[in-house]
Amino acid sequence: MNNPQSWEARADEYSLYGFTDLPSVHERGAVVLTHGEGPYVFDVNGKRYLDANSGLWNMVAGFDHKGLADAAKAQYDRFPGYHAFFGRMSDQTVMLSEKLVDVSPFDHGRVFYTNSGSEANDTMVKMLWFLHASEGNPKRRKILTRWNAYHGVTVVSASMTGKPYNEVFGLPMEGFLHLTCPHYWRFGEPGETEEQFVARLARELEETIEREGADTIAGFFAEPVMGAGGVIPPAKGYFQAIQPILKKHGIPLISDEVICGFGRTGNTWGCQTYGFTPDAIISSKNLTAGLFPMGAVILGPDLADRMQAAAEKIEEFPHGFTASGHPVGCAIALKAIDVVMNEGLADNVKRLAPRLEAGLRAIMERSEHIGELRGIGFMWALEAVKDKATKTPFDGSLSVSERIANTCTDLGLICRPLGQSIVLCPPFILTEAQMDEMFEKLEQALNKVFAEVA
Repeated sequence: MNNPQSWEARADEYSLYGFTDLPSVHERGAVVLTHGEGPYVFDVNGKRYLDANSGLWNMVAGFDHKGLADAAKAQYDRFPGYHAFFGRMSDQTVMLSEKLVDVSPFDHGRVFYTNSGSEANDTMVKMLWFLHASEGNPKRRKILTRWNAYHGVTVVSASMTGKPYNEVFGLPMEGFLHLTCPHYWRFGEPGETEEQFVARLARELEETIEREGADTIAGFFAEPVMGAGGVIPPAKGYFQAIQPILKKHGIPLISDEVICGFGRTGNTWGCQTYGFTPDAIISSKNLTAGLFPMGAVILGPDLADRMQAAAEKIEEFPHGFTASGHPVGCAIALKAIDVVMNEGLADNVKRLAPRLEAGLRAIMERSEHIGELRGIGFMWALEAVKDKATKTPFDGSLSVSERIANTCTDLGLICRPLGQSIVLCPPFILTEAQMDEMFEKLEQALNKVFAEVA
């Protein structure tokens, strides 16, 4: 970084980094990338990295899938851009909406497009506020989510996100309520069984609804597996315990599938993996395999009919984005869905997920400082602890997960630090040999860091 003309120095001079450990990047420099091949990316110095984070969960077909690039190029040549306002939209937009409802758990529904998962969650909240007010229930505005959940970074979706860092923005806004994170290993009480833990969370939900008033609650948002919370699958039976309570009080359940959707958990949708049917689904990331910024709200039958009725009452739904339903994005999404579902990517996840789990479990068992392995499909986390028996974490000042991730980067492996966990969510095209490479470099990094801090 001594050379002021280096890529790293130029990045540091002109970029405002988001979600980046600034001490690390100032000490080490940014990693400036030029291209990718399969699951690998290459930096300006020619160094190759196995990206076990799939970009940001989303590059599931790798970084050079010809079919996806060709679909984008063909649509740019044919019809490079349009909106979805005023009753006009591209043919690709119509076809994608048909496809999304077809592959959803719903027998019919409607789709609304955004540019990201954050915007899709934000849009869903506005939809709920809109339809409740239209139905004569303007007080139904409160939103229920969980601590450690991640639903985005707009003001509304950040208010839904149960992360302490949002306090620096003065968030959450009033009316956004966070319930207990369904992470049994970390939040179960001494002597409490997993079944008892779930029953306690169900009681908490019921008590919250009674305290706040069901007639003030617009909806409950939940990721099937909490992704940016550190890959936290729900405790066993969690959704089966909470959904009847929500139904009893007429509170819609929204499944935030931005990360889980399109194969990450081993099924098309995370709600299918965990055995529940929501009232709406939020989609993004894998929707376009990372090749285009797009999000989608997929409304199930009840909400679709109610939203349509609310819009008919005032002759419009006054909401949208310039690039909503962009024809190039929709063409890419149609191809991405086909690639994941019909070109063997979903099958590869199902075939190799047990091998991925077994390899990570072996690493955990060989380590004195990995307290928990958790995950499903192609999304896993290893949680670092100072003491396994007591689950005592390392002192935060040691930045253990950041040090592990940086050491992995030095070894040519990209993974993600989240809290005191290391997250691995590889592309769906990963081979057994590449998985072994990931295991080897990860364990080497763990051993090195734990020897320094233990």
